[in-house]
Amino acid sequence: MKIGILAVQGAFIEHKKRLEELGAECFEIRNKSDLIHEIDGLVLPGGESTVQGKLLKELELFDQLQERIKSGLPVLATCAGLILLAENLKNDSVRHFATLPVTVVRNAFGRQLGSFYIEQEFGTLGKVPMTFIRAPVIETVGKNVEILSVVCYSENAKENNKKIVAVRFKNQLAMSFHPELNSDNKIYEYFLEMLE
Repeated sequence: MKIGILAVQGAFIEHKKRLEELGAECFEIRNKSDLIHEIDGLVLPGGESTVQGKLLKELELFDQLQERIKSGLPVLATCAGLILLAENLKNDSVRHFATLPVTVVRNAFGRQLGSFYIEQEFGTLGKVPMTFIRAPVIETVGKNVEILSVVCYSENAKENNKKIVAVRFKNQLAMSFHPELNSDNKIYEYFLEMLE
């Protein structure tokens, strides 16, 4: 199976290494000519979503990638990638691919000082390590969106402080955190199963 990794900005190399460890063939998508390749899956990495969104348009990648996602191409999106997929951004008027029926809040845990690590349940995979860096959260989900993980952002959090941090909608697997920064491969294995 061949996986394209958006490589215009952000933490794409780490995703590539993790997927290649599991035997996937990966290549970096940097410009329009890279889209001549047929791919079985797509990774939208963390980074700066505003910069990524701008470069997607300038490099003429946006329309083709959006169409492929809409047509069912499996996609793994982390942090900024989640923002690129979201239909709605609560604190931003800009929309990008808008293929994932969720409302996302950017920098929901605060800026860099709001970064943290936790181990939390993820769907049927059990506990997985989660590293949050200036992370967004999913405030609301639309119809048929499966919530895979929820975290409390403080030790004293009450029920209403639980935040949705991972979802799946059809071919789209999106999360607030960075699975590429930890050694646990369960999320990548789950993504590869989506490609089969």
